[in-house]
Amino acid sequence: MKAFARYWLPPLLWMAVIWTLSSQAGSAQNTSRLFLLLLGWLAPWASPDHVELGHLLVRKLGHVVEYAVLAILWFRALRGERRLAAPASAWMALLVSVAWAVLDELHQSTVPSRTASAADVVIDAVGATLALLTLWLNGARARALSAQAGARGRQERVRP
Repeated sequence: MKAFARYWLPPLLWMAVIWTLSSQAGSAQNTSRLFLLLLGWLAPWASPDHVELGHLLVRKLGHVVEYAVLAILWFRALRGERRLAAPASAWMALLVSVAWAVLDELHQSTVPSRTASAADVVIDAVGATLALLTLWLNGARARALSAQAGARGRQERVRP
């Protein structure tokens, strides 16, 4: 039960958050109120076209972040609890994330104030991919630093 709570519950809860945001509560009409208030305070000179573009960009960035977090959580669960190799964990995390993006868009097609978009699935996949690439690059960097530290240690032991 501890393993479930530690590894599997976080990605499942995050999927529930994404599903909730795909409902009426996360519609553009509802998010625009807060965005307009915030932008009006931060940039009162912005034209209505700029405000609309800013709102769209923030919403699309939200997709990237949502699915980046989801992919990391699935990677963590698969790598940590299942002890899958990093590449297998990454591919599985990406597959689950993209599958959830497709299901999420299908769900949005049933919500009156929402529409389904293949472009959003692509944006979601980009977010998941960027997160997993970042994990891979950080792992490669850590391995390189560790190898350098090991080589320095061996050189110091050899010196008289």
